[in-house]
Amino acid sequence: MGSERGNMKHLIVPSLLVIFLTQSLALMNISDSHPLDGSVGTQSIHVNAFRGMVNIRDNNVLSEWTGVLDYKNALFVAKLYSKMACVLAKMDQAAFPTLDDIKKALDHQALKRYPPTCSLTYTVLPSRVKNLAQYVMAIKDMCREVPTYFAQQQKEGTALAIDPDSCFEVQLLSFMGLSICGEIPGL
Repeated sequence: MGSERGNMKHLIVPSLLVIFLTQSLALMNISDSHPLDGSVGTQSIHVNAFRGMVNIRDNNVLSEWTGVLDYKNALFVAKLYSKMACVLAKMDQAAFPTLDDIKKALDHQALKRYPPTCSLTYTVLPSRVKNLAQYVMAIKDMCREVPTYFAQQQKEGTALAIDPDSCFEVQLLSFMGLSICGEIPGL
């Protein structure tokens, strides 16, 4: 009987450890794989931390746009409805809000339209994206029916020889403002 108790102790401790680990891993997966939806002002935001993606839809009649932040591939794409074009750029992840920042902001729903804490400027390049198939499905689907152009982030402090009237202003929650500047070829 004493050896059975010893064997039971050896079985119970690992079993409890497996149960607790399984539950904590399940909780971790739930928080990362279930998308978080929210809206702030005219923006609807969908965060999928598991895929490292944020989808944004801004229905502001003066500056309607749809965007994808692809954190896994460090890409930012915006479909600018007034220009009937998409713009694709490398995302400076140090300047953009993190997925956690966006999730926390949507969890609290406490955002107001404050001036952006960060502002970046992108210049549209004349080169057009020829093969959207190489990008994630969200980008392919969003830009499939309109021309897509590469854009390049301007270094802070560089003077732009661009007509300010050619800039399209994008607000990402209260975190940042983006200016997408330059003429879109062919339009």
